[in-house]
Amino acid sequence: MPTDRSTTDSSAGVNNASRTNNALPNNAPPSAPTNARKPKILARRRLKESDVNVVNQPMLKKALGGTIVGNTMEWFDVGVFGYLITTMGPVFLPEADKSVQTLFLLGTFAATFIARPLGGIVFGWLGDKIGRQKVLAVTLMIMAASTFAVGLLPGYAQIGIWAAALLVILKLVQGFSTGGEYAGATTFVSEYAPDKRRGFFASFLDMGSYLGFALGAALVSVLQLTLGQTTMEEWGWRIPFLIAGPLGLIAIYFRNKIEESPQFQATLDAQESIGQDAAAADVDAAKTPFGIVKAYWRSLIVAMILVAAANTAGYALTSYMPTYLTESKGYDPVHGTLLTIPVLVIMALCIPLTGKLSDRIGRRPVLWIGAISTVVLATPAFLLIGVGDVWSTLAGLSLIAFPVTFYVANLASALPAQFPTANRYSAMGIAYNFAVAIFGGTTPFIVAALIKATGDDMMPAYYLMVTSAIGAVAIYFLKESAKRPLPGSMPSVDTQAEAKELVATQDENPLIDLADMPFESQDVTDAAAAKVLAGV
Repeated sequence: MPTDRSTTDSSAGVNNASRTNNALPNNAPPSAPTNARKPKILARRRLKESDVNVVNQPMLKKALGGTIVGNTMEWFDVGVFGYLITTMGPVFLPEADKSVQTLFLLGTFAATFIARPLGGIVFGWLGDKIGRQKVLAVTLMIMAASTFAVGLLPGYAQIGIWAAALLVILKLVQGFSTGGEYAGATTFVSEYAPDKRRGFFASFLDMGSYLGFALGAALVSVLQLTLGQTTMEEWGWRIPFLIAGPLGLIAIYFRNKIEESPQFQATLDAQESIGQDAAAADVDAAKTPFGIVKAYWRSLIVAMILVAAANTAGYALTSYMPTYLTESKGYDPVHGTLLTIPVLVIMALCIPLTGKLSDRIGRRPVLWIGAISTVVLATPAFLLIGVGDVWSTLAGLSLIAFPVTFYVANLASALPAQFPTANRYSAMGIAYNFAVAIFGGTTPFIVAALIKATGDDMMPAYYLMVTSAIGAVAIYFLKESAKRPLPGSMPSVDTQAEAKELVATQDENPLIDLADMPFESQDVTDAAAAKVLAGV
């Protein structure tokens, strides 16, 4: 873009405004003196170095660590429950057929996701109103407490069918808290990270998620090998859930040490400064669930389809695969669990690499790889698993893990960038949790039901292919966000030198759109800060 010389100085607006005093009135006759100065157009607001957020690296690391522990905690519980489905069936429904026990527990797992949308709406609204950090601390407390309570539940032998009912209730509570967890975590880290490396830093959330899942799986495997199936059904199944208590306390400690994201804090300060103005009322109205849907329905639909496609593949690999290997392929529960662990660990360690790749080539190309490879590799993957040998099963699981690595690493950075800062948590809570509730978390239940109804063990492959084909269409409509500032936020960089370069090249930089910069909010925040420093 050619440089507009009238706007190269941020003080131009003041100078131009003063010069208009000598201008002719609008109704001046043509014979007016020709030496009168004509009015000049006010210069548009441009970026200054003080507008650019230079990331505080120690605070970024602390924020990243404090957020990862929550995701790890969440998926530890998901992993534990998924791998204990065949063990917990006799505990809560001992008189039912084995297939009924499995469907009940898979349905209970799906019920967790039914409560997620409500949690996403409630915690998303709170997160946009009072702050991300406070809400993320609360969601983690509820999640840790409810997971610990599962380990204290009496079984069917003690209180009959009420045991199963209480299990469902606690899983609903977990789902409610988790509804605010991932949406808040992705929002929080995306707002903390520098624009050029947002994909890399946000991908660590999902690395922590899958490592948490692998940790839960490993713990269950060790208990199954050392205690045996009988002891596991008697009391051993409780241990992983009870461990969530102290792990949760540690995670809460770290999460309470992090500070509010600078991008949201700037928005919050601006909203407080404008007080009761009409603009403040408009912002509050947009934060209601109906206001969010009305304002951003296109972006919400695209995000929901992508979340559905990615999580269908993700939950098929994690939560459903142990049951599939045990129920459909004849593996015992221990080997059904052990075979997935190395695949999950390797996949988790590769996730930051695909996140970094998206910073280089863009979010959309990397997501394309995830969608297309799912369609291409799903059938070979389940055919390999069907061979029944350990090597072929590991190969099949790896083929499923490959597209998941490209999917999940980039949703954490691509989706928050579709919504403005003031409404980002709420929008993410709606898009992510509704999609996961309808498609992701129900994947194990739907696939198991399809196999039972058709007798075809390849139904999981067909299901993944269909969801990813639809996901590929959504990627076409996704707005590219790599290296760009978040909507409603000022640019964020690693160093002061980058800030200077960004300001100097703002007119030629294709990644910077000055029309989208929240200059008014920034100026209100700067004015408020100046008053504080001046003691006013």
